[in-house]
Formats: sequence, structure tokens, C-alpha cells
Amino acid sequence: MVVAEVPKLASAAEYFFKMGVEGKRFRPTVLLLMATALNVPLPRPALAEVPETLSTELRTRQQCIAEITEMIHVASLLHDDVLDDAETRRGIGSLNIMMGNKVAVLAGDFLLSRACVALASLKNTEVVSLLATVVEHLVTGESMQMTSTSEQRVSMEYYLQKTYYKTASLISNSCKAIALLAGQTAEVSMLAFEYGKNLGLAFQLIDDVLDFTGTSASLGKGSLSDIRHGIITAPILFAIEEFPQLDAVVKRGLDNPADIDLALDYLGKSRGIQRTRELAMKHANLAAEAIDSLPESGDEDVLRSRRALIDLTHRVLTRTK
Repeated sequence: MVVAEVPKLASAAEYFFKMGVEGKRFRPTVLLLMATALNVPLPRPALAEVPETLSTELRTRQQCIAEITEMIHVASLLHDDVLDDAETRRGIGSLNIMMGNKVAVLAGDFLLSRACVALASLKNTEVVSLLATVVEHLVTGESMQMTSTSEQRVSMEYYLQKTYYKTASLISNSCKAIALLAGQTAEVSMLAFEYGKNLGLAFQLIDDVLDFTGTSASLGKGSLSDIRHGIITAPILFAIEEFPQLDAVVKRGLDNPADIDLALDYLGKSRGIQRTRELAMKHANLAAEAIDSLPESGDEDVLRSRRALIDLTHRVLTRTK
């Protein structure tokens, strides 16, 4: 799908799709597993030969959702790196460093435009609306992060809402789109949404932990990058609950390196990291419960995919990068 008439733009847009820097492919994996997990065949024998044709077409459309989702995700990374002046991404130089901010922004815009074209080709207004909302959420989440007041920066509720917009909305709404394309009921579609939402929140909470505990080499980006940019995440918010004096330090903006060191000192004394892991586990368990609540099936492929989706909830909690 990433084809452009201008070679430099094509090269920029493909930057994070090349072998070796393509990332974990976490979202497409989840969506293709979800597609199989919801693949309940029609019961009537008279329609025995129809589902195979329909299933092939449906699978193609669901795969298109996975591709669209990854393009939206990568576009958001390109734009985020410009906003954050990031120097590395996935272990290599970020696109804005390699080709400049203007090309990085245009590459992100191009990926979003290609995603829109692919989305329109599905000719499903409800799915189009869902993924259009995702793009709105990505912008809203980034705006919330950039324009937060000192009070909002230390609010767990504000942080979780921003995290949903920036991270979990994409995977939750994409999971729901997979269910809608399959003609699933509103109840099943909502279970798919809840799985994606809680998996996405758990993923980001562990990301926040790794920003403090991981290494630059394992993460493919600088560790402590959030707090050095003045971004307050769950571990610090939990530390503030234990050490209220940290609140004033955080509200000063963390522009002073001494304040960052002080915040890290308080974090080390607190249960901030542990409580963030516990919150991630809570969301991972809610995601697993959503899969367990799907309609029963005796199909081995369906059951295998559901087990894999549940396994992902455990892997998200134990990952180191």
C-alpha cells in the first residue's frame, strides 16, 4: 500500500516497514488473531460451499484493517518523533533526524492518506467512522499531553484518558472493526473492543515502567525519555500518592535536572513501579476475560487463536522491550 510517485517520499514512508526496523508487528498480529478468533462458521449445511468464498473475501478485508492500523500507527510515530525531537526509534536514527522534520511530517501525512484510501475501499461506513475517530483520538491525546495544566499532569484520571487516546484507541477500535466486518453482534463487537482497549492500556503501562527500568539498547530509544521531556506517567503518579511532597517537584515542570533526580529518588523509595505493573495486570486480566466471554466454539483454529490472544496478555506484562 505504501507506493508514492515521489521516490524520496516513498523511501521516507517505508522507513519503518523495512526488514530489521519493522517493529514487533504487535497490532497486525492481534488483529489477524482476532479475525480467526471470531470466525464462527454458518450453521446451515445448505450454505456449506458459500462460507469458503465469503471467508476468503472477509479475510482479505480484515487483513486490510490490519494494514491500515499499522500505517496509522507508524504515521503517529513519525509525527510524535518530530514533536518530541526524538533522535532514535527502533534502534536506529529517527526519520526526522535522518531526513529532516518536513519530510518526516509529510511521510506521516502520506501514510495517513494511504490508510484513508484503503479504508474507503472497504465501503463500510461504520468501520470508516471507527478508524476516523482513532485519528481524532491520536491528535487529541497528543494535544492533551502538550497542553496539560500542572493539575492535569498529576491526575491519574487525566493520564489514563490520554493513554487511551494515544495508545489504546487504535487497537480497541481496530479490533471492533474486525468484528463488524465479520457481521458479529453488538455484544461480540464490544468484547473485541474491550480486549483491545485493555490490552492497549496494559501495553502502555508496561512501556511506562520500561522507560524507567529498561536500557536504551533494549528499548530502541533513550531510557528515561518521558520524564526528561517533562511527561509524567503512572509510576511517578503512584509515587506522588506515597510522597505528596513530590507533587510540588512535578508541578515545577521538571526542567531542572536536579528536579528529575529528586523525582527519580522518590520513585525509587516508592511502590510506583510495582503499582504500575499491578494496574497493567488488572487490564491484562480484563482483556483475557473479554476473550473468555466470546461465544463458544468447537473449531480448533478459533480456539487456538483465542488462546494466543490470551497468551498475548501475559506476554505484554513480561516483555522487556
